[in-house]
Amino acid sequence: MKKISILGAGISGVGAAILAKEKGFDVFVSDCGEISSPFKQKLQKAGIAFEEQQHTEKEILQAEEIIKSPGIPETADIIVKAKGKGIKVISEIEFAARYTKAKIVAVTGSNGKTTTTLLIYHILKNSGFKVGVAGNIGDSFAEMVVKDQYDYYVLEVSSFQLDGMYEFKADVAVLLNITPDHLDRYNHDFQQYVDAKMKIIQNQKKKDYFVFFSDDPVIRQEISKRNISPFKLGVSVTENILNGGYLKDENLHFNVNNHFKTLMKLDNVILPLHGKHNCVNMMAAVLAAMATGVTEEQVMACISSFKNVPHRLEDTGMINSVRFINDSKATNVDATKYAIDSFDKPIIWVAGGVDKGNDYTKMEELVYEKVKAIICLGKENEKIKKAFEGKVDTLLETQNMSEAVMLGSELAEKGDIILLSPSCASFDLFENYEERGEQFKKAVRALERKQRRFNMYNIFLSL
Repeated sequence: MKKISILGAGISGVGAAILAKEKGFDVFVSDCGEISSPFKQKLQKAGIAFEEQQHTEKEILQAEEIIKSPGIPETADIIVKAKGKGIKVISEIEFAARYTKAKIVAVTGSNGKTTTTLLIYHILKNSGFKVGVAGNIGDSFAEMVVKDQYDYYVLEVSSFQLDGMYEFKADVAVLLNITPDHLDRYNHDFQQYVDAKMKIIQNQKKKDYFVFFSDDPVIRQEISKRNISPFKLGVSVTENILNGGYLKDENLHFNVNNHFKTLMKLDNVILPLHGKHNCVNMMAAVLAAMATGVTEEQVMACISSFKNVPHRLEDTGMINSVRFINDSKATNVDATKYAIDSFDKPIIWVAGGVDKGNDYTKMEELVYEKVKAIICLGKENEKIKKAFEGKVDTLLETQNMSEAVMLGSELAEKGDIILLSPSCASFDLFENYEERGEQFKKAVRALERKQRRFNMYNIFLSL
């Protein structure tokens, strides 16, 4: 019986373990941290051997193959030793893809991949397709493949997952952009990160599709120096595209060898997402859906009912004509640039957290043009302060979300936007970006209640 060791007992690791057990492997799961109770119960119910708070090398390195969770770096001691022994180390998605004949739409990019993945899934599902969504969001792809009840899977795929993918092939690959991110995992070598992202098109054939943002200079350069087999569908906001989608005269146009042309007006009633970057996401999603066989009539019927993912330009409420926007999922500079560029009103920007090697110089002009105040929310704010002191009227610091929201409301005037878009990871003050976003929404709700009480008190005094 072939032995597989699985490192990490989170969603992907436990899902991979259950699939491996189902397929007859001898499975051992190891997590150097504490395994959460729900995952531990799943492993016990499936009769899978596991350990926590340690890695027993003798046991792990007996495997013929190792499946590692995306969060474990290639430089981890146990990974280095495994590769030194010639043991193949793969990702959960690589493993799961071996056991399904379903069509796969795979989406990657430094920014926008969650929104695009969910929009493709929304269009396919509401067009009557039997489709599941997994990967870097939602449920484990491997655990879905145990029952394998779908004809299509839409997968959000990170660079960390792509690192461990070798034979995997997408029927439709979507690449939204490539900008510096996670460089600490790639020896601060941007080309290594680029090469990881470009693995999204590995093994594709002529009958497959590659949807990409053609305005991205890095993607253009990579395409120019590679032999690209699949049918290419470009997306642009600056030029007309013969095969793909483009923005012109405030309308979205689609054209693939003149087989179809679709026109969508940039109207929030029709298109529910803000900003030019979301035009790119929507066009990529439409093209990917059409590549699977969805008609333009079905697309038009589905797209207006889409709701964006929480914590991504999420409208959190309005108090005294001041709009609060939760963009906690923006954990790098480019994501925040997209967010700031989405609004024409003056912005009070709540930023900060654990810096990932951010280069704020690329934001200077945009911040000077659109941001009236910055509230630094983090334990270490010197880099943000140094980058923007003198470029905004007001720059404040806090380590408390409620205080950040209160400070923002005190600075705001009618029509302003208070935007939480941190550009940084959350781990200095919060468990993750979701907790950060939830605390922002909670603080806004508390301020809303306080304002209502104040208004009622004033009404009472006027009687």
